[in-house]
Amino acid sequence: MNRALILILVAALGFVGLNSLFTVSETEYALKFQLGRVLKADYEPGLHVKAPFINNVRKFDRRILTLDTQPEHMITSEQKFVNVDSFIKWRINDVAQFYISTQGNERNALNRLDSIIKDRIRNQIASRTLVEVVSEQRVSTMQDIQARANEAAEEFGIEIVDVRIKAVELPEDVRESVYRRMAADRQKEANRYRFEGREEAERIRADADRQAQVILAEAEREGQTLRGEGDAVATRVYADSYSQDEEFYAFYRSLQAYGNAFGGNQDVMVIDPSSSFFDYFGTDESR
Repeated sequence: MNRALILILVAALGFVGLNSLFTVSETEYALKFQLGRVLKADYEPGLHVKAPFINNVRKFDRRILTLDTQPEHMITSEQKFVNVDSFIKWRINDVAQFYISTQGNERNALNRLDSIIKDRIRNQIASRTLVEVVSEQRVSTMQDIQARANEAAEEFGIEIVDVRIKAVELPEDVRESVYRRMAADRQKEANRYRFEGREEAERIRADADRQAQVILAEAEREGQTLRGEGDAVATRVYADSYSQDEEFYAFYRSLQAYGNAFGGNQDVMVIDPSSSFFDYFGTDESR
């Protein structure tokens, strides 16, 4: 009987001893309660002691967690509906505040966090155009959402590490009208480029025509100058030749005139025989 009592006592002490110890890992927060009231929250990783049956301990994940939200219809500043798909990286940074505000229910925390993020995303989308939402301004949009969501999530002991918009898509009934408008915009841009191209081509052709006219005028002027200089040289040569032997020069010019006058077989000329044209035909006693 004494031995059985001792075994029961040892077992009871062992049970009490086991319920007096708890461990905290590097990936956990630990809250110690006493009669439902938070007694301590700043436990370091390792082995710790609690009063059995009086204290109880709850643990929460201290790692960065992901909340993948459901896509939702939102409206831009242009009154265009878009489907926005996003996700959130978050973690608990004040475990006591987290427990008090959510009663330690992670589902409640996620529901509140989802509502906070969607409200902030909706406000940001509503203040931007569709082009701004899908362009490089998306980065600044997400940063603004994160900053404003953190202000609201602070009261829940939560820190939002990152907010990412995965996709922004137009509803099916809007895509066709947007596509047509984009096609019209691209056509308008193409027409503008064609008009500018034709205008530039006309300018280049006009400039080329002007340069051609200038070149031709300069060439004509230079040609006239060269012809004038050539005629002057020829006249001077003729004058020099004539002054050396006037009779021979007159005879030579007459032969050229005869050749030009009687070059064809059907030539008929009616000229006075006493004309100077026939000075070198027949005999002339005075010569």
